Amino acid sequence: MRDTLFDLHRGTAPLLISIPHNGTRVPDALVARLTDEARRVPDTDWHVAELYAFARTLGASVLVPSYSRYVIDLNRSEDDLSLYPGQNTTGLCPVVRFDGGKVYRDGQAPAPDEIATRVDTYWRPYHAALSDELARLRARHGRVVLWEAHSIRGTLPFLFDGRLPDLNLGTAGGASCSRALQARLVGVLEAQSGFDAVANGRFKGGFITRHYGRPDASVEAVQLEISQRCYMDEVTFAWDQARADALIPLLHRMLAAAIDHAGGGPPG
Repeated sequence: MRDTLFDLHRGTAPLLISIPHNGTRVPDALVARLTDEARRVPDTDWHVAELYAFARTLGASVLVPSYSRYVIDLNRSEDDLSLYPGQNTTGLCPVVRFDGGKVYRDGQAPAPDEIATRVDTYWRPYHAALSDELARLRARHGRVVLWEAHSIRGTLPFLFDGRLPDLNLGTAGGASCSRALQARLVGVLEAQSGFDAVANGRFKGGFITRHYGRPDASVEAVQLEISQRCYMDEVTFAWDQARADALIPLLHRMLAAAIDHAGGGPPG
């Protein structure tokens, strides 16, 4: 079963790209319990694996799950502690959509024992693969960068006020990576004018970034949350090739900077 849960491409560069919300599969038995709106899995990080497809040519490892975040959110801790206390958010097995609506029909939300089963079935294998690949790359190179690739609708009043910037870099406030890496990535963003960007704004990095980012142990983690208007139609979820073509070169420069950093001297 493990092979059906995710796809792991093992690369040669000191970079692992994790795309934990790209999956869209939902078990048939669970589909029947979802609301009509949730069956479209609207809170998917649509097309992110396609957006980063070029990364394999850079030698990056890429980890992509098959199942939807509505089955389990791989970017939450197994104890489901809130990443943003006091703010609206969604949980380990979400019962609320990003627009504030229900994920489940009345009386159909998962009980604690079902959530525990989903953790064992889906969450642990993904995190085991992620941990193992980080260890392999660190053993080979001495240092590795974990790149958390995400996207989200640029306007979601339930989660944040106003318009989200195009590109949202998160480093847990500077705790999940070295100052040198954050400065390099911010420098790439500041050197371009096609997209607006912010570091450690509304999205500072999820569980994976915060948990695995240990710059003192030569594992540096960053999250890039992209507003979906930058590469797709947010209403129909359709890929927009022209928009994507404008964005991908910038992503290429950011990943190249991360690889160059990881292949350099000691952490800054």
